[in-house]
Amino acid sequence: MTEQVIPASFQHILEKVKKAYEHDPEVYALFEKCFLNTYQTTLKKDEEGTFVITGDIPAMWLRDSSAQVRPYLILAKEDREIASMLKEVIQRQWKYILMDPYANAFNRTADNKGHQQDHTDMTPWIWERKYEVDSLCYPIQLTYLYWKATGDETVLNETLKEVLAVIHDLWRVEQDHEENSPYRFQRDDCRVSDTLLRDGKGGYSVPTGMTWSGFRPSDDACLYGYLVPANMFAAVVLDYAKEMLVTMGESDLGEKMAALGREIRDGIEAHAVVDHPEFGKIYSFETDGAGRYNLMDDANVPSLMAIPYMGYADAEDETYVNTRNFILSRHNPYYYEGKKASGIGSPHTPDHYIWHIGLAVQGMTAISRKERDAIVNMFKNTHGGTGFMHEGFDADRPEEFTRHWFAWANSMFSEFILSELGIHVPESPLAQSHHTS
Repeated sequence: MTEQVIPASFQHILEKVKKAYEHDPEVYALFEKCFLNTYQTTLKKDEEGTFVITGDIPAMWLRDSSAQVRPYLILAKEDREIASMLKEVIQRQWKYILMDPYANAFNRTADNKGHQQDHTDMTPWIWERKYEVDSLCYPIQLTYLYWKATGDETVLNETLKEVLAVIHDLWRVEQDHEENSPYRFQRDDCRVSDTLLRDGKGGYSVPTGMTWSGFRPSDDACLYGYLVPANMFAAVVLDYAKEMLVTMGESDLGEKMAALGREIRDGIEAHAVVDHPEFGKIYSFETDGAGRYNLMDDANVPSLMAIPYMGYADAEDETYVNTRNFILSRHNPYYYEGKKASGIGSPHTPDHYIWHIGLAVQGMTAISRKERDAIVNMFKNTHGGTGFMHEGFDADRPEEFTRHWFAWANSMFSEFILSELGIHVPESPLAQSHHTS
């Protein structure tokens, strides 16, 4: 799609942003490049519809592909071609989930590319089979937001019902990973975060109501079995699933989804809240349900910072405010302060590297105008002269960064800038409440 003419709907959004940032043309220049990046470089048309690469890796991640196209939901009501593209992405995701709901990334064809040497149930379609709860949350969210943005009820069909039933059953199995799960994963000759310990069984857990995850949205292994932000995301999208199913006349399955969501939410509140001596009650990043906690946050979404962005709780919720204060402090081992920026990084990238995705989420969930303005300035100062956003960058030397072509980060920056103008993805939690103080 590199040579395609920019659609009129894109031009309209670009003109809005250009006018809003007449006083700061550098912001507009960054937005233009980043907003167009996914559309111009990562959407691959074929006889099956639209395949979405992450940028510098030719595979389609269920998570990344959802986040990359998410800002285009803003255009979908008025632009039928964009709506059609989004629908094709959703249908591709459904196809892959039905192939293997434990896999996180897929090939365009059954060509055996990717991590075929991993010790797990690989197929030629699968690029990587790291099981991540959020990989199943994102397609539910994208389907729901697409339906709400367009009113297109043709996505409320038997295939969606089948996909939701598969996800429900898997999350039920993984409520007791130790006893019930068939999933194992091991990779040879790699860093420890790229494989699961205990003969591939991964982080230990006892039943709590939450659902187990092998890996984080960074594709790094979980320390403990319950990844709290991912469970929060699951609780939210299970309510989306119920609404779609009830609309389809599938109330029984809809109520099963909602009941699972309540169990997960109850598990979070009972087992993932820690009384911190400085910050008060905060959410842990991970727990095993047996009293062990991992207190940190990671820039990848879902994150604890992203709680209001996901819709689990409001930005002014007391436990969230306490958690946010913890996250943006030296108590969080992945919070970094440098000459050019301060923000959240990840154990996935080098020490002292901040993530643009983390900055975007911090900006979209910030209540204060001062904080959001500071984040806009950090984006301007940290693209390393490329005009694009990256995975991680050195907080002192932003010209040193990982992943030159990382479409997820470009889309998240675009969504943040649009949110600054009060332009939100229809029906997303941030569209419901936007703070301007």
